[in-house]
Amino acid sequence: MLDSRARRLLAAPLGRIAAAIDRPWVTPDRLTVAGLAVGLASALAAAGAWWWLALVLWLLSRILDGLDGTLARRRRARESTGGRTSGGSSEAGGFLDIVCDFVVYGCTVFGVAVGASTEFGSPWWPFALVLVAYYVNGAAFLAFSSIAERTGRRIDDGRSLSFLGKLAEGTETIIVHSVWLILPMIAWHIAAVWAVFVAASAAQRIVVGYRALR
Repeated sequence: MLDSRARRLLAAPLGRIAAAIDRPWVTPDRLTVAGLAVGLASALAAAGAWWWLALVLWLLSRILDGLDGTLARRRRARESTGGRTSGGSSEAGGFLDIVCDFVVYGCTVFGVAVGASTEFGSPWWPFALVLVAYYVNGAAFLAFSSIAERTGRRIDDGRSLSFLGKLAEGTETIIVHSVWLILPMIAWHIAAVWAVFVAASAAQRIVVGYRALR
């Protein structure tokens, strides 16, 4: 719901950072893997109830996640004008990016569940519901993207996949994951509400995707 607006707001600062780090040894894929490593570190920090460290690492991982695509687009633009570039194909990078995103999202939910249950005695079931909602949501948009590519119905918004944007997108996920790291004592309440939100988004994607492919 907020992704398009967030992308417009962040395009300029991310572009400046990408320009500053644009060196031969810095590739989009390496930024993606770095974002994965930092995201997993955030999950471990949350599991140990080091909440502020987990928050900092979570936000850093999302910055790296934004930078990999920005750097890739910068290099593709330079290549199209005859300049030299490095860093692999956009298809492979897009595949790596979405896999790493799913790993980080799932592990960070699990990490918060462990930390909150250990420190505050929070129940597990809201976090389990979030993971189920993520599973259904991801299945819906990945299946749509695959079939849309094969049938020539690609939605081109600059991302590697044809993305059916609905209520719960990347921006909302970053915000919610940040909030429950700031307020871990009520993280399970936030997770319960978020699970409903993501489930509603999944239902929207299923309906819209089915209609678009008929």
